[in-house]
Amino acid sequence: MIWTKFTIETTVEAEDLLSEFLNESGAEGVMIEDNVPLTEEEISEMFVDIPLVGEDDGTAKVSCFLPEGYDIDGLRRSVSEELKRLSEFIDVGTGNISMEPTSDDSTWQNNWKEFFKPFRLYDDIVILPNWMTWDEIKEDDTVVRIESVMAFGTGAHETTNLCIGQIKKYLKDGDSIFDIGCGSGILSMIGVYLGAGYVKGIDIDPQAIKSSHENASVNGFKEDRIDFEVGNLLADDSKPADKKYDIVVANILADVIIPLSEKVRPFMKEDGLFITSGIIDTKEDEVRAALLKNGFDIIDTVHLNEWVCFVAR
Repeated sequence: MIWTKFTIETTVEAEDLLSEFLNESGAEGVMIEDNVPLTEEEISEMFVDIPLVGEDDGTAKVSCFLPEGYDIDGLRRSVSEELKRLSEFIDVGTGNISMEPTSDDSTWQNNWKEFFKPFRLYDDIVILPNWMTWDEIKEDDTVVRIESVMAFGTGAHETTNLCIGQIKKYLKDGDSIFDIGCGSGILSMIGVYLGAGYVKGIDIDPQAIKSSHENASVNGFKEDRIDFEVGNLLADDSKPADKKYDIVVANILADVIIPLSEKVRPFMKEDGLFITSGIIDTKEDEVRAALLKNGFDIIDTVHLNEWVCFVAR
């Protein structure tokens, strides 16, 4: 499908109001571009390196992506009227509106493949893009094929690496694993390759579940061995535990792991393990305190650069 990128040149002061206006108008995928610096706390909680931004000059661009058949002229008229209304109260900037067609979404959704190359973890695990071959694969390697990473998780990030290391260390043959925040399914699949009898993955993002199913399929795993579904244990209407697991793994963020430590016990067997990462070292003490408060015994703490992984029983 060809989409139209609809962009409003405005100010930081008006960006939120215009974003909400576009949302209420039925536009999808609203995007804000400005040069407002991230706080140190925001940067510390990111999973990616943040490039330097330019000098904050108060300007901003608010964009949305409109499908074929959308009444673009009607949206332009209504946005112009809204800019005129807002200008009586705040600075809306130039208010210039521009439109440009994007490429077919099947193209831009797959551009990441150009940058995803095979790599090795822990000497004997190879993460291999499914569309590539690699001469460096050895006979005894565990080869995990990745077809889709339209969700977080290739194994390259330190936090994923930490979790894999602890799964390798503590998993016993036939153990069951519950992967909370499964992303692309990388930890779930490696769990199966390392000998797990059954793995269940959940994520709040439907795209992550789609990605996980695609990746499990190209590795030849059936649903009786590994399965995924949309779920959120922190939601008020979350489903009660229907199974208890030997290992629960959560590679998310410290601010999610802290409340999760209150909810996860019903999903764990009596002597089960809780492997958690996604924890920046500035949050280490808070996560440790939450685990102890909720009755966990921390049996292992591993660091890799600024990231932390806890293993708790």
